[in-house]
Amino acid sequence: MKNMLIGIIAGLISGMFSAGGGLVLVPIFIYFLKLNEKQSRATSLFCILPMVIVAAIVYSRNNFIDWNLGIKCAIGGIVGGIIGGKLLNKVPTKFLQLSFILFLFYAGISIIIK
Repeated sequence: MKNMLIGIIAGLISGMFSAGGGLVLVPIFIYFLKLNEKQSRATSLFCILPMVIVAAIVYSRNNFIDWNLGIKCAIGGIVGGIIGGKLLNKVPTKFLQLSFILFLFYAGISIIIK
């Protein structure tokens, strides 16, 4: 039941803010469920796929998607996902942790400034 609740919270955040995997699931998997960094990232990606599909369907029905931009970014995301997935096995855990902290810090500051 606890894992379903985590999924519901991540789904709500994903649907409302387009940020449910890395920002919510990875820290929960690491600190509450005690998965290691790499397992947390991989499991997060697996979990977020259905959330993203459902949210995209809802957004599409409301005509919120710019299909031209979305398709081009999706192609880039596929290429980046392949490269990132291969790099995950080679990157030290400490580097992943520091990168994630810096990303969250940058994202938070960007939101405050805007």
